[in-house]
Amino acid sequence: MTDILIVGGGPAGLSAALFAQKNGLETTVFDTDGTWMHKAHLFNYLGVGSQDGSAFMETARSQVDSFGVDRKQGTEVTDVQQTDAGFEVTTEDDTYQAAYLVLATGANRDLAASLGCDMTDEDTVDVDVTMETSVNDAYATGGMVRAEEWQAVISAGDGAAAALNILTKEKGEHFHDFDTPADADEMFGPEA
Repeated sequence: MTDILIVGGGPAGLSAALFAQKNGLETTVFDTDGTWMHKAHLFNYLGVGSQDGSAFMETARSQVDSFGVDRKQGTEVTDVQQTDAGFEVTTEDDTYQAAYLVLATGANRDLAASLGCDMTDEDTVDVDVTMETSVNDAYATGGMVRAEEWQAVISAGDGAAAALNILTKEKGEHFHDFDTPADADEMFGPEA
């Protein structure tokens, strides 16, 4: 059993994975590589001057991999269920369990609906400001929760919000992920 299962490997899913794994929560991401980022070119993502969406995804995947995220590339999730211990995710070949679930499947809301998450009048997944759904410890992000605001930077923020809320629950106090130059020196060396 891992701490967090994330379904979807676009900006929202990978952002959630980065924040969670970086701060000590074992994280598994299921990524079919169906992200809209392969059709994008980023000019409107803060800190990215101009980058092809596929190149951005390569960088994002490399970053989460460097922190030890268990990324199941090319693995499609066929079902999610709530269990006494948290959640179970089913793929064609296996089942996985975790205390928390983050759904980051773009505009596809089928898994959220099958889990019993409340939906809005616009048929988006109803979440609070932390991205938590009506199902405790299950989160929805990005295009799942917005009718038309499908921006990579918004989705990445949603993933971060979900992970930070999970970390707050796990730590028992409000959790901040704030790095300093000394943290970078320790992790990457002084030349970073």
